[in-house]
Amino acid sequence: MQKILITVASIAALLISGCASQPISTFETFHAQDLNGLLTSGQYVQKADNFFVINDSSSSMTDEYFGVGYPGQPDPTKFSVEKEILNRINLTIPDLKLTSSIRSFGFGNCLEMGFTHLNQAPVSYSKSTFGSGIDALTCASGGSPIGSGIDGTAEDLSATSGNIAVLILSDGHDLDSDGVKEMQSLKQHYGDKLCVYTVWVGNEDERSGITVLNQLSNIAGCGYGVTADRISSPENMANFVKSIFLKAGTPVADCSTLDGDKDGVNDCNDYCPTTLPGVQVSIRGCWIVDVKFDNDKDIVKPEYFGNLDNAAQAIKAHPELKIEIQGHTSKTGGFNYNMKLSERRAIAVKKYLVEGTDSLNLTIRGYGWTQPIDTNDTEEGRANNRRVQLQVDGEPQQPLNPQ
Repeated sequence: MQKILITVASIAALLISGCASQPISTFETFHAQDLNGLLTSGQYVQKADNFFVINDSSSSMTDEYFGVGYPGQPDPTKFSVEKEILNRINLTIPDLKLTSSIRSFGFGNCLEMGFTHLNQAPVSYSKSTFGSGIDALTCASGGSPIGSGIDGTAEDLSATSGNIAVLILSDGHDLDSDGVKEMQSLKQHYGDKLCVYTVWVGNEDERSGITVLNQLSNIAGCGYGVTADRISSPENMANFVKSIFLKAGTPVADCSTLDGDKDGVNDCNDYCPTTLPGVQVSIRGCWIVDVKFDNDKDIVKPEYFGNLDNAAQAIKAHPELKIEIQGHTSKTGGFNYNMKLSERRAIAVKKYLVEGTDSLNLTIRGYGWTQPIDTNDTEEGRANNRRVQLQVDGEPQQPLNPQ
């Protein structure tokens, strides 16, 4: 029976036990990075005007959290980690004029016996007011009606204007509904103004929830999903907050001294400023899978196995990433033939990566000769164009020129 169908006995138990039975964890002090300098320098400008949170306050969030990045005493529950993530976001948000709100979904005493509860009505953002909204998340209980939370947020947004960032925190596990219909309705109403970000706060046996949450940001067409451990550090949290609230402004001269993702390429020249740690990057700071093919061939040569093994490890560590494997050819032969050849090359690389990762977020696309990175007038240039590259979460991962 779905969690949303709570028995009379269960409701009585909730009323008797209340919220006091759920321990509050104390976390280590979080030293947030200061993003205000990015605004005052003009390097970044504000992107989102509204920040609305949908928090999973269902009974599954009372389970102990076994992930990394959030040590606390006593051992934290997933619910307490959700609150800590919101606290870290609050500490990291720079000085912005925002409307913010917090809503939860679940059922029972913790949600005033409703399927969703408005913990903080839309209000002008400040760290203190948003902190009060976090404190209003007192406990978790009941089923997981995420659709009710999204529908409630649609009502909360009715009086807002400007760009909207919706953040959903959940384990994505054993939901009463997947929220797809409700998110499609929200997208239809707000269109390009809406971006949806998800944070998976779950344990190893609940990793299927990542895919459930990712599909909600996919529907929005703007935003993306992360796992709680990936944004636990001050640096990664700063990058996450920056992606939600800020966009590039006027470049500043001293960006040559910055390297936000520590990939060895300064931020002035980094076309992919949030690459994963440890992956091979190009001269433009983008993660590349350096696989070249012989003319008219789609066989992955052994000399590239090591590079692909490293890529597979990175993909396995971050299964939430949506990766398109893109095949390319040199400009020899017919157009239609080369389109099919480029698809076969992409398929060959995908087959290799899937064997090492079991990832379901890998897709392929062939581009033929339409996107060369070098001249097709020399053999050396044509050899560089016979390649496979990646696109990660919609961000191309290839240099403008070959190394």
